[in-house]
Amino acid sequence: LVSRAGVPDIGGQPLTPAYETYPHLYSLYGSSAPRTGASPGWDGVLYGGTEVYRWFKREQGARTAAVVAYDQPASASYARLVERGLRAEGYRVVTERVDFVLPDFRAVAADLRERRVDLVFDALDGHGNTRLCEAMEALGVRVDAKVTNVQNWSSSVDRAYARAPGCRESLWVTGSSRNFEDTGHPAVRAFRAAMGDRETSQWQLEGWAAAMWFTDAARSCLDRPDRGGLTRTCVEAYLNRQEPYTARGLLLPVRFEHLATPPAERETCLSVARWRDGRGWVSQGEMTRNCATVPQLGHRP
Repeated sequence: LVSRAGVPDIGGQPLTPAYETYPHLYSLYGSSAPRTGASPGWDGVLYGGTEVYRWFKREQGARTAAVVAYDQPASASYARLVERGLRAEGYRVVTERVDFVLPDFRAVAADLRERRVDLVFDALDGHGNTRLCEAMEALGVRVDAKVTNVQNWSSSVDRAYARAPGCRESLWVTGSSRNFEDTGHPAVRAFRAAMGDRETSQWQLEGWAAAMWFTDAARSCLDRPDRGGLTRTCVEAYLNRQEPYTARGLLLPVRFEHLATPPAERETCLSVARWRDGRGWVSQGEMTRNCATVPQLGHRP
């Protein structure tokens, strides 16, 4: 409906393939897909890189990884992509599926211990992550890293995982935006000052970056009389320009390429942080230098 109306949707955080399908939807993370509205990605196939798995193999020497997901279509689809990426990077992969309504996380934790897993990846919500950690804590399961995503990257970790201190200390996150704890960066300081004493999350920082993106696009139209004023056409011209957008350094470079064929590989960077009690989320290296040229693997959503 939004795309048919020609309304630019700017800086969305995709939970479905919509942002890889429709021409007026602009994901916060960019896209190379044609986005003609006919089908997601390239003829119904989406592509993702293996940079996360390459990083943990290179930096931590991990070799065995488990992927925990619900038996729910969106969760299972994402989990399959994670599993493919891990295998492409040479990991031994342990697949764990739990019932969406009555998940048995204790059984999963027991299997993780039996399989001697180094890393745990998930396609779970925040509640599921907490319950999995509590089950791992109850059985004394320890891993090098329990890796989650931006949805679970928040300042409430100490409270949410209060009953799982051992598991909490193994939490890592990866993403495409600068850690909201990196107050040494001026754009992060501006965001934190605006937030005040509120509980903070990475999704809030990304929402702030999305608002900044629209504001910069609007200003580009208003500052140049020859562009015809603040119109949808002018705003979308800013979004589709060749120069990538970084929201003053809050985002890894974002662009929209509309490639006719998907790239076989590309250089991709990522933001990595781990939880430390008393310190919060501690960045692991500078995100603009945590980079690798990795294969792009296809999957059907």
